[in-house]
Amino acid sequence: MISKIPEINRILYATDLSENARYAFGYAAGLANCYGARITILHVLEEPSPNTLLILHAWSGQQGWEEIKQRKQGRVVQEIRDRIEGFCEEMRSKLPECPFMVDDILVETGHPVERILHHSDHTQCDLVVMGSRGHGLLKDVVMGSTSQRVLRRSPKPVLVIPLP
Repeated sequence: MISKIPEINRILYATDLSENARYAFGYAAGLANCYGARITILHVLEEPSPNTLLILHAWSGQQGWEEIKQRKQGRVVQEIRDRIEGFCEEMRSKLPECPFMVDDILVETGHPVERILHHSDHTQCDLVVMGSRGHGLLKDVVMGSTSQRVLRRSPKPVLVIPLP
């Protein structure tokens, strides 16, 4: 039985801004070019651990912490957004034959796996593209835990790009 060739109109590219994520972006851009798809770029800032939050609350108090968090988060989000926009411009100049279209750049705080899965549904993407980097003793054997969890839980196809 021959199944229908899937249409790829929207790609969610999840990045941790690592070197491997830059490499994986080439795949997202190439696929977008081949299919005429649009790309949504997502970067998730992990929230501090509960222990770190306890220390910060003790140091600055709840209200002081919330003020610091809002000020810093806004600045950090804008810096990351600027960095991603610069990266997109750099990639456009390196790949002039590949006119990919970036729909949106999303930078938010939360749990990376949950936010990637949320946006894969919310943006109605047809494919998730992300890099993988293993850590620890088994880094050559297993893929990174975030990509592994997204791959396992996503109802959408996920393309995981390992380091070359």
